[in-house]
Amino acid sequence: MKKYNLVIIGFLQATGLAIYCSLVAVLIWNSNHLFGKINDFRGPLLFLILFVTSALVSGILTLGYPVILFWQKKEQVKAIKLVSITVGFLILYTLLALLFILRK
Repeated sequence: MKKYNLVIIGFLQATGLAIYCSLVAVLIWNSNHLFGKINDFRGPLLFLILFVTSALVSGILTLGYPVILFWQKKEQVKAIKLVSITVGFLILYTLLALLFILRK
């Protein structure tokens, strides 16, 4: 199995999460066009299901491999470093998004 640098793995995890969040944001932004106006319990139900699913997907994308490193491979320091690197890239993406928004 090919070994990758923790920085590359953290970058890929953060990029995957940023892309996933972007897709969910586009779905929410266009929800009225896609689903129409929903005036009963189905709207909040759909939102809550999407919210819980997003939390699960985000957790898997961010913590999946670090959990394997921590529990199976017994490389706790690497797992903590990987989570820190991923969070660093997520902060970078957040700052870039803020700059993009404020620039308009």
